[in-house]
Amino acid sequence: MSQTLLSILAFVPLVLAGVLLIGFRWPAKYAMPLVFVLTALIGLLAWDMSLNRVIASSLQGLILTASILWIIFGAILLLNTLKHSGGISAIRRGFSNITPDRRIQALIVAWLFGCFIEGASGFGTPAAVAAPLLVALGFPALAAVVLGMLVQSTPVSFGAVGTPILVGVGAGLDKSGISAQLVANGSDWETFFHLIYSRVAMTHGLIGLLMPLIMVMIMTRFFGKNQSWKEGLAVAPFAIFTAFAFSLPYMAAGVFLGPEFPSMIGALVGLAIVVPAAKAGFLLPKESWDFADAKDWPSEWMGKIEMKIEEVAGKAPISVPMAWAPYLLLAVFLVISRTFPEVKAALMSFTFGWKDILGETGVSGTIEPLYLPGGILCMVVLITFFLHRMRFSELKAAVGESSKTLLGAGFVLIFTIPMVRILINSGVNGSDLVSMPVAMAQLVADSVGGVYPFFAPAVGALGAFIAGSNTVSNLMLSQFQLNAAELIGVSGAMMVAAQSVGAAAGNMIAIHNVVAASATVGLLGREGITLRKTILPTLYYLTAAGLIALVAMYGMALTDPLMAAR
Repeated sequence: MSQTLLSILAFVPLVLAGVLLIGFRWPAKYAMPLVFVLTALIGLLAWDMSLNRVIASSLQGLILTASILWIIFGAILLLNTLKHSGGISAIRRGFSNITPDRRIQALIVAWLFGCFIEGASGFGTPAAVAAPLLVALGFPALAAVVLGMLVQSTPVSFGAVGTPILVGVGAGLDKSGISAQLVANGSDWETFFHLIYSRVAMTHGLIGLLMPLIMVMIMTRFFGKNQSWKEGLAVAPFAIFTAFAFSLPYMAAGVFLGPEFPSMIGALVGLAIVVPAAKAGFLLPKESWDFADAKDWPSEWMGKIEMKIEEVAGKAPISVPMAWAPYLLLAVFLVISRTFPEVKAALMSFTFGWKDILGETGVSGTIEPLYLPGGILCMVVLITFFLHRMRFSELKAAVGESSKTLLGAGFVLIFTIPMVRILINSGVNGSDLVSMPVAMAQLVADSVGGVYPFFAPAVGALGAFIAGSNTVSNLMLSQFQLNAAELIGVSGAMMVAAQSVGAAAGNMIAIHNVVAASATVGLLGREGITLRKTILPTLYYLTAAGLIALVAMYGMALTDPLMAAR
């Protein structure tokens, strides 16, 4: 079989996933098992992988799946715990008292609060949280879902305390092979990895400067009584002020602290600056803006679930500072666990895994339950139980709801991630073929040549659109992007960064996220309407990211230690 046919064949699992998920609208729980089986067959029959290596790669994927599910569980558990303690109700009350201008409420609730929830929880949670919160404040359900989806952009690469970077990029790249090249050139993996996530932060920070304004203009154009772009543009000074208040600390955290913190720190600093500014009327337009009277809203804007601030949790009110305390504790604990060597070592001392699975060299997997964000999140949940004086039955209900949510995600991931590991580990085979991601990289690089960096973010977005996850897109495509960079002689770190940025933007049109957000406000069945509103911001994001990648690689001639190792 020719190399071109092999490269095309390597794409088949991704194409099948796209056809089943998008074309036939299959649920991922039905599509991904078939994609996994096809990938295994291609590995065995076309790539001549041994059955032992395919099974070992699948087991490696299951270990990695357990790590991701542990993080998801902790994130959802904290959210549900706050729901039952009354914390979410208090947060809603606090937001509703800041300003009557819906444009400013959207910037604070959807953008800044949504960015914080993304940083702490990820996995589509911001849209699912922000949408009902906005409806509780008086927004049309469809507008609330659209705004919730638009926040699935700048903060996503550092969502769930850095999971798309730490797990998606970290496990999506051939760490052992890359490390060997770097060490030979006097560098190391940590240096190269830092280059990737710092460039992700800088790229997102620059593109994200316009996202708050775009968000408001989409709202006033499609949901305002005058259907006016201009009414959104009128809040440009405050929207750009909000963007800088988030982006500057976000970029600084990405460069100096690590991938766990940018979205949370950017949002916390932004909230600390923007909320008092809004209360003081700083840069606010003279005329306040509101939606038309609810009785005049089109029926397609209306959800089936009525949200009322007073109905959350059914408990006596909790103060706003007390409601925010668990998230502040989470941020503090994460910073301590990642920046204090003694604490980090203690948490990482409890670990279990499997080295050289089934005797396959380089196929290993470990889990560090206390050091992973899931462990930190569960620790915060226990503190919240006492801090908010919860009853045991309330905590039990939160655990039950979180576990049920986990089951659906778990079933999809136990096929998706093993499929990815087979792709990545296919470089060891009986026919001396390059791995499937390398074969894909060769085909694309040969097709578009030196302009490929412009398309790298779109490739990442396609992966997120198909998988509904930045993390999974990075798992599938990071090695592919790195190989494409090597083949055209540009910075691999910048190319992988472009992949991550594009995969984050792809979440704005990810069907899974749209469905989740729509379900929270009773809008299921109208996902197509939402997607038509979010496609323009997505195109802006991918175009800007592609141009930045081209300028960085060719205009600025950015390099990295891996380039020198070639």
